Amino acid sequence: MRIGIIGAGHIGGTLTRKLAELGHEVRVANSRAPETLADLAAETGATPVWAADAATDADVVIVSIPQKNVPDLAPGIVAKAKDGAPVIETNNYYPQQRDGRIDAIENGTVESVWVGEQIGSPVFKVFNGIFWKHLLERGVPAGTPGRIALPVAGDGPGKQTVLDLVDALGFDPVDAGPLAESWRQQPGTPVYGKDFDADGVRAALAQASPERPAEFSG
Repeated sequence: MRIGIIGAGHIGGTLTRKLAELGHEVRVANSRAPETLADLAAETGATPVWAADAATDADVVIVSIPQKNVPDLAPGIVAKAKDGAPVIETNNYYPQQRDGRIDAIENGTVESVWVGEQIGSPVFKVFNGIFWKHLLERGVPAGTPGRIALPVAGDGPGKQTVLDLVDALGFDPVDAGPLAESWRQQPGTPVYGKDFDADGVRAALAQASPERPAEFSG
């Protein structure tokens, strides 16, 4: 597949490495010029591009940037993807630690729903709660005992593509319901930052509370 990745930090960079390793055609962008990604491109074979071009003709788009920077993305940033291409977002809202207060989220809009509103496209939430080194190093074949599972929240026919991608990366995909329920995997929830197996992920999602923990409130 052709995969466009907007963001080359810990998660975006790791996904660039792993997806290129799987043989996908990866285009990757950061907030600066493509030449600033020369080392990542040389390491992985990915093609560095401007952020506005990352989604062009993509089968899958991944947005992996600080939450506070989402409104700064160019209008229609994912509109050039192929029809029906799922858009994945890996973001987390850290109001005290990094992002500052985002009123809409504080007033009850689910983090990933807000991201989708900003970029003009529904999104799938996944990869937001796994430590990047574990994403890089701990993927194993399906059926391996103790395989780490990752929740995938979102709606629409592109979901199976996302679930299959998680599996190909070496993790058990767990359908976490619609995007409106993606608060169950936000920072401060029982599943966040844990390396549970599939049963553990399902149990943790069920235990989640919609009340935002104080440390993750603005």
